[in-house]
Amino acid sequence: MFIKEVEYGKKIQLTATISELQRGIRLDQAIAKLFTHYSRSYIKKWILEKRVHVNGKIESKPKKKVLDGDTINITAYIEEVTYSKPQNIALDIMYEDSDILIINKPCGVVVHPGAGNPDGTVLNALLHYHPKIVHVPRAGIVHRLDKDTTGLMVVAKTIPAQTQLIKALKMHEIIREYEAVVIGTMIAGGTVNASIARHSTKRTHMSVSSIGKPAVTHYRIIEHFRAHTHLLLRLETGRTHQIRVHMSHINHPLVGDPIYGSRQRFPKGMSEDVISILRGFQRQALHASMLCLYHPISGIKMQYHAPLPQYMIDLIIFLKDDTEGFNNKIDE
Repeated sequence: MFIKEVEYGKKIQLTATISELQRGIRLDQAIAKLFTHYSRSYIKKWILEKRVHVNGKIESKPKKKVLDGDTINITAYIEEVTYSKPQNIALDIMYEDSDILIINKPCGVVVHPGAGNPDGTVLNALLHYHPKIVHVPRAGIVHRLDKDTTGLMVVAKTIPAQTQLIKALKMHEIIREYEAVVIGTMIAGGTVNASIARHSTKRTHMSVSSIGKPAVTHYRIIEHFRAHTHLLLRLETGRTHQIRVHMSHINHPLVGDPIYGSRQRFPKGMSEDVISILRGFQRQALHASMLCLYHPISGIKMQYHAPLPQYMIDLIIFLKDDTEGFNNKIDE
């Protein structure tokens, strides 16, 4: 098989010959196998835009079967998406090389611009820190954290790295673990397998729905408190607000969750200090603590941990002290 690939800035020209092993497969699948640096969405768009020639003739049907010996020629453009201006916002970088960044996102920072958050985002910070990332779709962002969720994110600095990371996410090859404090005392770990869709009336909210996309969250107990539980959670899928929706679904919403939370009931004898901390907790107690992946280019296994933010440490200390104080009174 002969492959030639030449890039001219935003414009790309690709040439390849179909091998005998690829005979009879769909055109879009064949191109994806030939040019693994480019995503399926790009490939499909190029075919539909009539930028793909098979044996010198335009082919605009992704399902078209190819034959060995067919010559594929593509002249296309990688879109340069215009984002908000670069902003000098500090990034807590845990790891960096020429292909990826792993960052520890703080609380209160949105990942990318949207309604109500036109700037001051992780994306704005990335554009300032690494200007060339403007040539990567979504500035290399492949997964999100909610505004008030802290912790680890991986960002692609190149299109090939982004393409491989997106594939790895879809294949559940990137492991993401979170720590959370939820309302109620849980007696055992488990799994929530419940599809999630956008809420039927509250368009900024998500909800468990039979017509939603599959969503699976695994959880186990780190520590019990009197009326709360410290959990370790692992995502099998990555739906919007997944952990928050799933924990609320099983009647253990996250402490401080402004959307999916519930009114807290304080156990008898809880100190006013602890009650004040809980009532004043205005963000969901959720932190992306561990990220494990295979490097998208080298294939080397990587694992990173981010310590809990201080406000979650303080919450856990108060809940622990309350539990120990209550148990000591019982023992007296």
